[in-house]
Amino acid sequence: MTYPRYPKYRESGVEWLGDVPEGWGVKKVGFCCDFYTGWTPPTGDESSYDGDLPWANISDIGPKFLTETAKRISMSAVRKHKIRIAPNGSLLFSFKLSVGQVSIAAVPMYTNEAIAIFQSSANILSRWAYYTFPICIPKNASENIYGAKMLNQYLIKSAKIVLPPIEEQHAIAAFLDTETARIDALIAEYETLIELLKEKRQALISQAVTKGLNPDVPMKDSGVEWLGEVPEGWEVKRLRFIAELNPSKSECSGIEGDSQVSFLPMEAVGDDGSLNLEHVRPICEVNSGYTYFREGDVTIAKITPCFENGKGAVMRGLQGGIGFGTTELIVIRPIPQATVGEYIHLLFICAYFRKFGESWMYGAGGQKRVPDDFVRNFKVGIPPVAEQHAIATLLDAETSRMDGFVQEAENGINLLRERRTTLISDAVTGKIDVRNVQRNPAGSIS
Repeated sequence: MTYPRYPKYRESGVEWLGDVPEGWGVKKVGFCCDFYTGWTPPTGDESSYDGDLPWANISDIGPKFLTETAKRISMSAVRKHKIRIAPNGSLLFSFKLSVGQVSIAAVPMYTNEAIAIFQSSANILSRWAYYTFPICIPKNASENIYGAKMLNQYLIKSAKIVLPPIEEQHAIAAFLDTETARIDALIAEYETLIELLKEKRQALISQAVTKGLNPDVPMKDSGVEWLGEVPEGWEVKRLRFIAELNPSKSECSGIEGDSQVSFLPMEAVGDDGSLNLEHVRPICEVNSGYTYFREGDVTIAKITPCFENGKGAVMRGLQGGIGFGTTELIVIRPIPQATVGEYIHLLFICAYFRKFGESWMYGAGGQKRVPDDFVRNFKVGIPPVAEQHAIATLLDAETSRMDGFVQEAENGINLLRERRTTLISDAVTGKIDVRNVQRNPAGSIS
């Protein structure tokens, strides 16, 4: 829909803002509203964290209306550190790490020192500030050496915001409440579709690698509890009997040191079995300290959360048929007369394999890993090689089709998010006039 512009505009004096509607002000935050921040009690003071008072951190900010917080503090901490409460209806603005993330406090709560608390006033409506402040205030942020935006209380106070009359703030907030809710509902529908497609994809893979493609084939007991019955013509073996794990780099001993080979950091290996092969290096730079593989080998990530996400691939298209990569990969080389790489890859992205692998992980936190022995001794159903090819070929076609649907849905989400951002920016900076936009009873624009 095309929206009208305001009848008259004037220069704002702010380069990024351009012209603003006549009658709107442009002021520094510090001149038109007050804000304050919360506090974090010392982590060693257990008594500060044994209460039931909501205490918002940056990770809580994001929902439009914030009702629950992951952590809570005690009244004694509030009194001891003189923490000011954020009343119901306050705007919570994150100015560290997730700069510009906002929520409206739906219940009275406390916050940490990385969150600025704005209350509605005679000049500022919180519902309007919810849309406006994330557009305007970060424009005054500085950047660190990595290009990340940084704000502090001084930069917030000196940030310039466009300020329409309070009645227009009500109109803009009401318009954006309706339109963003409609866009968010469409995004949610796309996200549901994506989840359903991914579930269907995983179910199809799991069914094929445990029961085959023919539902009428005679079955037999596999002797493996999780596997149940398998087709009569299948064998049940540990992976070590059909593949070699982590082959030796000694195979490369005769290659010239300046020969270019593929190099794969973890980010070059996709969750969907894809590979980014743009990186190459001389073999002399990578044959020590990296994982070795060659054309046709299968890799699976062993570190969390890459393992749980199914990150891994069949190594195809390697420079010179050789590759090296992150040490967080386990390499499996199929025994040709026993199995094919594409089938082993399907086994690795099967939900059963990943579920059991999680229970074998060792280490702590983000450094948990699946041991090689779990992969080496995992029992699987192995059809004849010809049937493995048939399963891999069919699943490649079906999963590619589903992946195409997922990509279309993700593109739709991206377009909707761009539309949402543009609509908010145009409305709060006066590029469009939404004061007289009519809404039908269902809430959509007519």
